[in-house]
Amino acid sequence: MVPFLVTINGTKPGMNIRTRHDAIVRSLRRKGTSTVDELADEVGASRRTVLRDIGALRDQGFVIHSEPGRGGGLQLDPQSVQTTARLAVTEVFALLISVAAMRAAGNLPFSGLADSGLAKIEKALPPEKLRDLRRFLDCLHVGKLSPQQELSDMASIDPALLPAFETAFLQRLHLRFQYRDAKGLRTCREVEPQAMLILPPLWYLVAWDPAREGFRHFRMDRISAPEPVEGARFRPRHVPFEKDVCPYSALLR
Repeated sequence: MVPFLVTINGTKPGMNIRTRHDAIVRSLRRKGTSTVDELADEVGASRRTVLRDIGALRDQGFVIHSEPGRGGGLQLDPQSVQTTARLAVTEVFALLISVAAMRAAGNLPFSGLADSGLAKIEKALPPEKLRDLRRFLDCLHVGKLSPQQELSDMASIDPALLPAFETAFLQRLHLRFQYRDAKGLRTCREVEPQAMLILPPLWYLVAWDPAREGFRHFRMDRISAPEPVEGARFRPRHVPFEKDVCPYSALLR
């Protein structure tokens, strides 16, 4: 049985503009030809909304042919490709973190090509998104691990760490967790996640610790039971780093 789907203001719940645009492009690619009314019914939006969506897709570089008349069909040029970046700033930042890790490792194939591809995406971002991206990248630092660094005690990462850190970092919320230091001493910490430090194969949470009134580096595999603290927001701080570690934004200039 197909569940009944209620629409709100003529649009299916959960289908935002980007989702609707993706659905329209997929439908035109799949069917070859479709009418505005058929697309409107498919995405749960009004005819007027779909016409605006078609215009927006054309602005993004998609070549969509239309036949005149109310019942006229729409066709997407099969060679049509998107020419503007639709990725959100946080999505581009996530991709750049992956490339930064590849570059810092220094021994993975295609890292140069990945860097080149992301540079093109970055150049396609509008100025306001580029500014936001640069602010994120200033919080991402990359370096090389010291040969003296002990790795024999390296453990697996708590599965809850990545989503908890991402939420706290992007929303500028305090992060609370249990931490085990190099001597095995466990403490409960609540900090401001100000930056990331990538030193393959390790990465560190660089945070301002209000209880100790200073910056601290927390190794990712020594963090457990992490959780963002709702309502506990913080402002960005200047993070001091050693001269052999640089923000990833400097590598892209």
